[in-house]
Amino acid sequence: MSVSVLSAFRRLTAASAVAAAVVGATALPASAVGHHQGRAHGVVYISGVHHDSTGRGARSNAALNRQWVAVSNESRRAVDLNGWTLSDAAGRAFTFHHYALGAHATVRVHTGVGRDTRFDLYQDRRSEVWRTADRATLRNDRGRLVDEISWGQRRVVTHPRRGGHHR
Repeated sequence: MSVSVLSAFRRLTAASAVAAAVVGATALPASAVGHHQGRAHGVVYISGVHHDSTGRGARSNAALNRQWVAVSNESRRAVDLNGWTLSDAAGRAFTFHHYALGAHATVRVHTGVGRDTRFDLYQDRRSEVWRTADRATLRNDRGRLVDEISWGQRRVVTHPRRGGHHR
């Protein structure tokens, strides 16, 4: 199989896997695209960001939990995220503890306080993490870059290579 056919096949397979995961889980709204610098064919990646918790009651726990970063696994196997970190441009980091991301699953990491589930984890912070212009970085338990996305003035960001909507 030629390299270009193999590459096209991988992209199609990855897009199909993500589409199935999004349909099976909660769909992530998309109104803007961020800039990705991570691995092009990573199994685990940052699939969405909602960073806007402004407005009335912006410092409330409910508003903080409207801030989230979605991490998706496009493989057929669960991935152990124990010791992995998700950090912002200022270096504030959330560390995954005793958590395995299921096959074809997505988890949202919320800023505020809450009860962790399979699909929602909480940083238990009392103030905003994600800014209007920021960067989310996902690193594995060895500190190696897995994926990274940055954004500017928009509210929701999805991965441009994996089903993100362009505007």
